[in-house]
Amino acid sequence: MSKKNVTDQVTAKPKSSRRKFLKAGAVGAAGAATVGFPMVSVAQTTTLKMQGSWGSGSPFTTMAKQYTDRVNAMSGGRLKIDYLPTGAVVKAFQVQDACHKGVLDMAHTVTAYWYGKNKAASLFGTGPVFGANASQILAWIHFGGGKELYAELVQDKLKLNLVGFFAMPMPTQPLGWFKKHIKSADEMKGLKYRTVGLATDIMQGMGLKVTQLPGGEIVPALERGVIEAFEFNNPTADRQFGAQDVSKDYHMGSYHQAAEFFEIIFNKDKFESLPKEHQAILEYAAEAANTANYGWAMNQYSIDLQKLKKDHGVNVWRTDQSIMDAQLKSWDQVLEKLNQDPFFKKIVDSQKEWSHRVAFYDLMNSADYKLAFKHYFPGEITF
Repeated sequence: MSKKNVTDQVTAKPKSSRRKFLKAGAVGAAGAATVGFPMVSVAQTTTLKMQGSWGSGSPFTTMAKQYTDRVNAMSGGRLKIDYLPTGAVVKAFQVQDACHKGVLDMAHTVTAYWYGKNKAASLFGTGPVFGANASQILAWIHFGGGKELYAELVQDKLKLNLVGFFAMPMPTQPLGWFKKHIKSADEMKGLKYRTVGLATDIMQGMGLKVTQLPGGEIVPALERGVIEAFEFNNPTADRQFGAQDVSKDYHMGSYHQAAEFFEIIFNKDKFESLPKEHQAILEYAAEAANTANYGWAMNQYSIDLQKLKKDHGVNVWRTDQSIMDAQLKSWDQVLEKLNQDPFFKKIVDSQKEWSHRVAFYDLMNSADYKLAFKHYFPGEITF
C-alpha cells in the first residue's frame, strides 16, 4: 500500500465518524425536544372575574389595578384579571360571599367588611396596637404565623371556600372629620360616628354612637344626619368624598385602625384549578403590589393633604393625647371580653408576642425622625 493510500484511509475515517456524530446529535436533540415538550406549560389564557369593594374613582381601585396589571404582565398574557368596581356584580360588603359561591372568581377588599361573621377577622386589619406598625404586622402575617391563622379562620372556622393573600401596609388611618376641633375624649361622647370592624367596638366603648357604612355611603349619610363625624382611610379618599365641603377639622393619629391591609381573595376551587405557575403569580403579585401601593400612597396622600390645607382651608390637627389614651383603655376592655373566645385569644397572643419582639427592636433602633423633621422644617408640627 502506498503512502498516499494509507493517508487516505486514515483521514477518511474521521470524516465518516464526524458525519455520524453530527447526525446522531441532531436526532438526539430532536428526541430531547420531543421528550421535554410536554413539561413546558401550554396553558391557554384564563380570565378571572374580580370585583373590588371600591368605586371606580377610588384610590383603592388604583391600587387594585396595580395588582392586576402585575399579574397580567407576569403571566405573559396567559392569565388575565377582569377588574370590576363595587356594585358591578354585588355590593361592597358582599364580595366575600360572592367569591365563596363562585359568583366572582376573586375580590379586592378588607377583612373589616366581614368581621360580623367572626370578630377575629378584624385582627387581620383593624386589630389592637401593641407597638408594631402596619408593615410589621404584615410581616407577622407572612413570617409570624398569621397566614396560617387566617386560613384556619376562613376555611376551618367559617367553612368558606376561599383562599386569600394580603397586600399594602396602610398608613395609620386618621381619627377623621368633625364639625369642630375635638380637644378631648369627653368631647367625642355621644357623637354619631362612622367606622368599621373592631374600631366599632372601640369607639362605642368611648361613648360614641357608631354606624358601619361602606365608603360610598358616607357622604349621603352625613348629609341626612345619620352620622355627624366619620373616618374612612386617607386624605386622598377623604378629599374625593368631599369631606372638606362639610367639615374643616381633620384629626390625624389614632389607634382605631393603625394596621390595615387589603385582602385579595379567591374562590378556592377556582384557584386550585389553575396551573401552579399561575397560582404562584397570583400569590407573589400581592407581595409586589405592596411596594407599588405604598409608594403611590405616600406620594398621593401627601399631595392631597397639602391640597386640603392650602386649597380648601382645612384645619389639620394632631389627635389629642387624651383621645388616644382613651382608645387604648377601650381596647383593653374589648380584648378582655373577646379573649374569652380561645381562637380569638390565640391570634391576639400571637400578634402580641410578635409585636413585643419586633417593635422593641424597631423602637430601640429607629432614628428620631420627628426630631430631624423639626430641625429642617421648624414650626411645621408642634406636638
